[in-house]
Amino acid sequence: MPSIEPSTDLPSGPPPVMGALCRRLWPGDAVAVREHFLRLDREARASRFMAALGDAAVAAHAERAMRAPGLMFGVFVDGVLRGLGELRPLGPNGGVGRLGSRAEGALTVERGFRRAGHGGLLLERLAEAARNRGVRELHLRCLPVNGAMRRLACRLGAEVRLRDGESEAALRLTRPTALSLWREGMEGWLDLGLAAAASPPSSLPRAA
Repeated sequence: MPSIEPSTDLPSGPPPVMGALCRRLWPGDAVAVREHFLRLDREARASRFMAALGDAAVAAHAERAMRAPGLMFGVFVDGVLRGLGELRPLGPNGGVGRLGSRAEGALTVERGFRRAGHGGLLLERLAEAARNRGVRELHLRCLPVNGAMRRLACRLGAEVRLRDGESEAALRLTRPTALSLWREGMEGWLDLGLAAAASPPSSLPRAA
């Protein structure tokens, strides 16, 4: 399985539509995250959660997601959160404040905003964040019927395997470089500034 270097080797498909913005999510985005998950249709919920969840279960996941270890990134279209990427530790080496050598990524994009490059953009941000934190393998899971996710993983050079009724892909990440760390640092400060413009100051972290 080939190693990949995020932001240079990740083909994201078509460029995101005009008016789209991808940035890291902070506590002040909790309402936007909840509303995004609740807008997901039945197909998107089944693909993301491997089950057809109702509104109460989806809202509970949104609340847990804001507190869980890891990072989240979102694509905003005209100021509304339409796509979301989650990066979580996978295995015993992860935990609060660290991801470990293996991490799991999950993507959701609302109906009407798919096939616009948002999924590729989110995965690029997830992969770079994982790489810069020492993650060597980024795992993606989806249902076999989720052709879009499987095609995206294959374009990145991942080998997609069917296991226990789910499709799973593992992307092997290269080690971070001074450039990748600098790039993420600059993106982080920009993300924090954009979030500050849309959220009350008390909801933002003290440091990026």
